[in-house]
Amino acid sequence: MTRCDFTDSPANHNPQPDFDALCAHAGLGQGDGQPLVAPLVQSTTYCRDGIESTAPHAYSRVSNPTVAALERTLGQLENAPTAVCFGSGLAAETALFLAVLKAGDHAVCAKACYGGTTRLFEQILEPLRVDCTFVDATDPANVAAAVRPNTRLIFIETPANPTLELTDIRAIARIAKRANALLAVDNTFLTPVLQQPLELGADITVSSTTKFIEGHSTALGGAIVSRDESLLQRVRFIRKCTGGIIAPLNAWLTIQGLKTLPLRIRRQSENAARIAAWLAARPEVTTVNYPGLDDHPQFELAAAQHLGHHGAVLSFDFTGDDPGRFARAFVTGLKRCRLVEHVGSVETLITHPASMTHADLTEAQRLDAGITPGLVRLSVGIEDFRTILQDLETAFAEALVSCNRGVETCLAHA
Repeated sequence: MTRCDFTDSPANHNPQPDFDALCAHAGLGQGDGQPLVAPLVQSTTYCRDGIESTAPHAYSRVSNPTVAALERTLGQLENAPTAVCFGSGLAAETALFLAVLKAGDHAVCAKACYGGTTRLFEQILEPLRVDCTFVDATDPANVAAAVRPNTRLIFIETPANPTLELTDIRAIARIAKRANALLAVDNTFLTPVLQQPLELGADITVSSTTKFIEGHSTALGGAIVSRDESLLQRVRFIRKCTGGIIAPLNAWLTIQGLKTLPLRIRRQSENAARIAAWLAARPEVTTVNYPGLDDHPQFELAAAQHLGHHGAVLSFDFTGDDPGRFARAFVTGLKRCRLVEHVGSVETLITHPASMTHADLTEAQRLDAGITPGLVRLSVGIEDFRTILQDLETAFAEALVSCNRGVETCLAHA
């Protein structure tokens, strides 16, 4: 029987003993009379005592007190200098790519990644003569083989969206170091609570704070964290020039979400573990992609790389002669699980990647990335897991009726 490991053992806790306290106290200052809630500073500009003033803020396209409070905490969570925050995760990626890549440079990117990342490389950067090779990064040998003398960046997403494939960060970090290239890791799905890429050898962590870090579907945002101050300065300069800074209100909302991040993502991960095991036993399901399942091919890597839990996102595919049709009927039959292009919220969310998040890709590109017509992605929320299971059970029954097939037909094609 397939089971799922979601034991939060002491050996797998975050490297910082005060990690949860850093989140709970996000944005707070020190000293007598400091507000308990970080102030929301909406001003676009700031007064100076004189033209030679060295005040920390002058114009909010460059910096803002509320944004700075968020950036301090995000840096602290990874034992790094102050982070750089952006208006979205893709804005963060764009600034990173502009900061480290120029015409004639080459990048290596995992082919199993967010569709927006693929579009950014292929439709924005390639016309600017920045070449990118997409590889199956689950095998480090593929990454090593793709490296060229002009490779400046290796970009991976682990777990990958939406297949949940893992990439060995330590192994890829060694390849990047030998190539004199930078390794950037999209850590959106796990956050610093469950994975610390910089501790595993990466140079840069990229996150869409819109997802689990903010956690309530109220604020777009993105962040870059690194221990390389010169790189961070370059990224800030790009942000200043392009105007991609996160809005003060969105930064303030993200700070509020950050306070409960450890509690939320651990609860969501425990729910996801139970649901993954339940789905694996369903006759209508052919594959469950969740690295916490003990029969997952990368279970051992997950145990070595993740911090006690394996995240709140999973995906699964259906049996039968028309899995895509069944998937569409299934997702539209749900009542509690919301059909949206999103992950990381407190509510359970479901997505059909082939027709939603990755619809811009060609069918060949989707299949090459493991995105089949029947693949469904589930972002598990904080509800009682039994409530989620009941909704899934009802959707299975309705989809079987809608597709005019019974369990016997489903099993015949399994």
